[in-house]
Amino acid sequence: QVHLVESGGGSVQAGGSLRLTCTASGNPFSTNYMGWFRQAPGKEREKVATIDRDGRIDYDDSVKGRFTISKDNAKNTLYLQMNNLKPEDTAMYYCAADPLVSLWVARQSAIGYWGQGTQVTVSS
Repeated sequence: QVHLVESGGGSVQAGGSLRLTCTASGNPFSTNYMGWFRQAPGKEREKVATIDRDGRIDYDDSVKGRFTISKDNAKNTLYLQMNNLKPEDTAMYYCAADPLVSLWVARQSAIGYWGQGTQVTVSS
């Protein structure tokens, strides 16, 4: 069992930066695969960035070059550094984890663990 808690969201102007943190408690094996997703009002939840246990990283095209995902395995903590934020980045951001399947390829309904989310709002 894993409990995921996100923090670091907030309101910023376009061009600003935020750093999201996801703290995981529980069995470290359950967080072999982790990632960030987001859901804007009226839209489906979408992948933002994922990181596998072997270090493979994937980004959605919309955030490449602006967002950086990283993980501190010793602390079992996931980060998302978001730079040059745009109004279209406004969404609830969720941390997710699974012990067995890469979050980049998994169906969202099959992902084992989700956090409660942290709101990011970017104004123009």
